[in-house]
Amino acid sequence: MKKAHILLSIALLYVSTSIYADTIRLATTTSTENSGLLNVLIPLFEKNSGHKIHVIAVGTGKALRMGQDGDADVLFVHARDAENKFIRDGHGVNHRSVMYNDFVIVGPKEDPAGILGSHDGVAALKKIMANKSLFISRGDNSGTHKKERALWDIAKLKPSGEWYREAGQGMGKVLQISNELSAYTLTDRGTWLSSRSHSSIKILVEGDKRLFNPYGIIAVNPEKYHDIHYAAGMSFIAWITSPFAQQKIAQYKINNKVLFTPMAIRTSHLSK
Repeated sequence: MKKAHILLSIALLYVSTSIYADTIRLATTTSTENSGLLNVLIPLFEKNSGHKIHVIAVGTGKALRMGQDGDADVLFVHARDAENKFIRDGHGVNHRSVMYNDFVIVGPKEDPAGILGSHDGVAALKKIMANKSLFISRGDNSGTHKKERALWDIAKLKPSGEWYREAGQGMGKVLQISNELSAYTLTDRGTWLSSRSHSSIKILVEGDKRLFNPYGIIAVNPEKYHDIHYAAGMSFIAWITSPFAQQKIAQYKINNKVLFTPMAIRTSHLSK
């Protein structure tokens, strides 16, 4: 009887280890998850690959830290300078571009800073600060927060004071706070489109080429962490940059609005 219990324990350990080995830890951004895109892509990958994906939605900064610490297998993020540094420092391999959208500045319809219709994100932030209009920052070292800080740097300004509030929250939550407080914020278009039906704030600034927002995917370097599920992770990278997945990204819409444009394969090469 005791031997049977031992054999059963060994069998259960084997099964649990096998399942874990087939699970890819995907550290990604809250904006990617909030958009709803992963709810479409991941079940398709899991069905066709036999792998499972455990999504860890955090800011880009934290996702890169998780990769550096060996706590994720694959990173799906949007801060190109930080991604390139991650690769140069030897933490990641097989960096691929997946898709892009853009950042926009949203705010109350009343627009107290008078930025409506501007195509200059830096000039808009200058007006918001000059007017001391309430601005909600991600404040979490995410890709969106990095972009916001870059715009302030270009403006040669350091925002501070009661009008400037750092939420330390994901994009969906920051949009909710901005709506409740009739405040301005910087957001990626995908998360905005997925949440705008519940919001009274609107897009005020768009079209600045500095607001370009590419998303990249990276495998954590298996030479640094030997327990990284590298082969499984690479299968996901190969899949999400394949014609099939790129087409699914191109077709993903909310209220008939496209959220992302594929980058791994030109949209002209995708069938309708």
